[in-house]
Amino acid sequence: MRRAAARIGWPFGAQGGKTICMTDLLAPLSERAVAYDRMAKALAHLGDTWRDWPDLPSVAAAMGLSPSHFQREFTRWAGISPRQFQAAIAHAEAGDLLRQGASVLDATYETGLSGPGRLHDLFIAHEGLTPGEAKAGGEGAGLTLGRAPTPFGEGAWLISPRGLVALGFIDENAPKRTGFEHQGVDEQTAFADLAARYPNADIRRDDAAARDLARRVFEKGEPLPVALYGTPFRRQIWRALLDIPPGATRTYGELAATAGCPRAARAVGAAVGANPISWFIPCHRALAADGRLHNYHWGVARKRAMLTFERAHAA
Repeated sequence: MRRAAARIGWPFGAQGGKTICMTDLLAPLSERAVAYDRMAKALAHLGDTWRDWPDLPSVAAAMGLSPSHFQREFTRWAGISPRQFQAAIAHAEAGDLLRQGASVLDATYETGLSGPGRLHDLFIAHEGLTPGEAKAGGEGAGLTLGRAPTPFGEGAWLISPRGLVALGFIDENAPKRTGFEHQGVDEQTAFADLAARYPNADIRRDDAAARDLARRVFEKGEPLPVALYGTPFRRQIWRALLDIPPGATRTYGELAATAGCPRAARAVGAAVGANPISWFIPCHRALAADGRLHNYHWGVARKRAMLTFERAHAA
């Protein structure tokens, strides 16, 4: 079965030809999952206020924390300090302005200081399963369903012997859905959502297996094998998502053109929505035609947090 390597966004670097992770900077994965809700609010606040360059005490106060507590928690969650995060957002914005034709002086005036922050790629090897397996809804496949932490909160992991089949997110205290916008779901709903995508598979619960995979990927920086159940068209769109640089976005129409089907924006949108492996296959980088965040199956706040985090690290 043919393998390919696809880039995604996570702060791991290469040294001496080996993949390393930022374990000297980052908190343990379980701690980062617990901190996600507060950090999502911090990312939104910093994303809204970076042009004013608020100081640490004012940002910490907005989060209801002391400056030292906020500085420590944010840095251990994000891998960079709040100030570096602000600088990276400014750097990314300046790059956009320059590409749009702004002068260096104008870009500097608009963004202020810029600073370091580079997102090193984590590589993911993905495999497409056979059309027969996909058509049969996973019939004959032995899958493992488990709960394990991620940097963006608690994750619902669905795993096969070939690799990760699906990743969703759990928000125990999410408000009930109102209208079209998703606010997040509890564990029971998240597990049922993933299992329903593979109705004919033999699924068993194993949180330990999920935690082991989460540690290997997010803490050790190991390549992630992915087993994709999907039609050839959907797999084509999911591969196109992987080609969007971390921190960048594309509209459904742009994604359709990239995938070679420029008149199929609606079908592309459906394929993006059907992406089973959140974050690693970055459907959060797809936007509505007017550039709005639109909706996200696991909550709009999480989509914004992912994009803001990537944008800062990619600058």
